[in-house]
Amino acid sequence: MDHCESCMYYVYDEEYESYYCDMDLDEDEMVHFLRGTRKDCPYYRSDNEYEVVKHQA
Repeated sequence: MDHCESCMYYVYDEEYESYYCDMDLDEDEMVHFLRGTRKDCPYYRSDNEYEVVKHQA
C-alpha cells in the first residue's frame, strides 16, 4: 500500500482520524485492497500536479 500515500483517492477522514481509499471499489477489489494482495492498483492516480503535467506535454 505504499503507493496509496501518493494517490489522489487516498484521503483523510477527520471524523475517524484515518485515511481511506475514496474510489468506489467493488467487493472483490476491496478485499484485495484491505489484504494488500494486489501490487498495482488499477485506479491509482498521482496527486502530484507536476507529474500529471509532464504527461500532457
